[in-house]
Amino acid sequence: MNPTDAEEGIPVSVKIRERILAARKRFNANDNIAAFVEPGELALLLDEVEEKMKGVLSSLVIDTESDHNTDNTARRVAKMYVNEVFRGRYVEAPTITEFPNAEHLNELMIVGPITVRSACSHHFCPVIGKIWIGVMPNEHTNVIGLSKYARLAEWIMGRPQIQEEAVVQLADLIQQKTQPDGLAIVMEASHYCMAWRGVKDMDSKMINSVMRGVFLKDPNLRREFLSLIPRKG
Repeated sequence: MNPTDAEEGIPVSVKIRERILAARKRFNANDNIAAFVEPGELALLLDEVEEKMKGVLSSLVIDTESDHNTDNTARRVAKMYVNEVFRGRYVEAPTITEFPNAEHLNELMIVGPITVRSACSHHFCPVIGKIWIGVMPNEHTNVIGLSKYARLAEWIMGRPQIQEEAVVQLADLIQQKTQPDGLAIVMEASHYCMAWRGVKDMDSKMINSVMRGVFLKDPNLRREFLSLIPRKG
């Protein structure tokens, strides 16, 4: 029996998981695992999620065969998770063109608000909010286009997330890409695991921040950044 025949019938999720375990890497909800997904496997993963989602609907006692509203729901949900909501888990980071800081810019730059959408990893309910990014460049900082900050944020948020961890992941990524003297990120978001279920409070929001470099050391710069963020809410 050749290796291809031996692998027949093995779910693609098992193959991907085995590669991750062999590499001794983790695969938490908000990790990116694109390095372990081979060409063509996302389509197979979508099919697998669809089949398992059919089991969930069946266990919820929903007659998907007779109900015209749900006869293709399993497929739609699978496509939503794999290709959209959690796409940031399965694809590589977006290509970002970086330019040298030819003009030696060293003044505060703020990008935002960037609208972000994610899902909490506790209940898979939507997390929708805005992010503001402050960068203090130096002569060695790589300059990236404004839209690229939004693309990086979308990639990080496109996974089951916890807001506190998401902003740290985004800060690490931008820090790596640009190497600034300082980096500040503020995120404000509504969490539907609190609005749609549980206490059902529609008005509560969560605000958190990450400060790096000179933003952490210089309280005046930190105040300037926070004061320049438009009124939230």
